[in-house]
Amino acid sequence: MANIVTIGSIPSPDAVAAQSEAPQAPAVDLNVTASAVARIRVILAKEGISPEEGGLRLGVKGGGCSGLSYSIGFDADPRERDNIFTFEDVRVFIDPKSFVYLQGMTLDYEETLIRQGFNFINPNSARSCGCGTSFSV
Repeated sequence: MANIVTIGSIPSPDAVAAQSEAPQAPAVDLNVTASAVARIRVILAKEGISPEEGGLRLGVKGGGCSGLSYSIGFDADPRERDNIFTFEDVRVFIDPKSFVYLQGMTLDYEETLIRQGFNFINPNSARSCGCGTSFSV
């Protein structure tokens, strides 16, 4: 439910009731930036995986210096219980256990003189290591 902020007056009970009955926008489950989508397309083509059938697999596994590590790979087909997200013509697969830790995350791709790779911008992580490949909740 959205917070109601009123300065100088108290909202009427009817206004509060109308606010609580209004449909809420669904939570964003996963974001993938345009630069990440473009890079995923390039890698899928190099791997010989059709975007209509396969896609990028994101996951979480135990380990790393902060407790959990991100995993990234490519699959020719989704698994039965995968959460499947589509961004333009690119699909992203996340297994249900990993999705608990990745929900609300943004996947970005950066290419600079110093660094090239995917960035995991995860609102669920309380702490991450210096290299950004592991995190804790």
